[in-house]
Amino acid sequence: MDRFHSYLHGGTSSLLSTIPTVIVFPVYKTIFRQQLHNTLVRHAVGQLFNEGPMKLYRGVAPPLLMRTLNGTLLFGLQDTLLHQFSSLSSNIIPLSALPALAGLGAGVVEALVFTPFERVQNVLQNGQNDRHLPTLRSVLVRLSSERLALGYYRAFLPIAARNALGSCLYFGLKGPLCDVVEGQGFSPTASSFVSGTLTSMVVSLPLYPLSVLVANMQARVGGDVSGISGCWRMLWESRQRRVALVYRGGSLVILRSCITWGITTAIYDQLERRAG
Repeated sequence: MDRFHSYLHGGTSSLLSTIPTVIVFPVYKTIFRQQLHNTLVRHAVGQLFNEGPMKLYRGVAPPLLMRTLNGTLLFGLQDTLLHQFSSLSSNIIPLSALPALAGLGAGVVEALVFTPFERVQNVLQNGQNDRHLPTLRSVLVRLSSERLALGYYRAFLPIAARNALGSCLYFGLKGPLCDVVEGQGFSPTASSFVSGTLTSMVVSLPLYPLSVLVANMQARVGGDVSGISGCWRMLWESRQRRVALVYRGGSLVILRSCITWGITTAIYDQLERRAG
């Protein structure tokens, strides 16, 4: 019960930070189309415009649910693992490294739990699936008929790598960054927001190509199925072997992530301070 507040505060902070997700979901969907089809912004917007307003928010439910549950699990489990490691480390592992190590473990569990949510979200957001998979129910039925590795857990390994490394960096850096910013005279809440924003930028920049790979692996159901290396080769060729094209749409994703994680970090730290 001592650790329950971390789960509660993580879920609350993530739930409140979903408000920007609802508002900017059309922007997120535009970016997804860029990741999938390697198109310019105006072409991606044109696709959404041609599909009509009724389908603009198709696929919004999984990220909203996932975002709330994600914060609950990520913050709560990291705090639980941190206290377990603190009592077991016996000075073998430096105390300063424990938050990052706990974050690594929480990220792996996060991937196990939420890969199916991301799979459903990416299938729904791919306009090419609208005709043969028109509803959420039809998507769930189709994915259930596939083997786990090809259905709900398609692209699990890159998701696990992305989430584990991302959580490790986030929890390892946000505390020290917050202390540095607060030392410059900022208020605790402002320091938490700035540290969350900067940490998210550090995490998002190197890991963005993994998100592009995941989007391309998960967006389709059936057909020719390639492994991770095969999908990466096809992605790299489709981007004309240019890093800049792999990062197409990345600036908006990273900006959105920075704002969201800045808000989440500020709310979570504020709740933790009030709980004592």
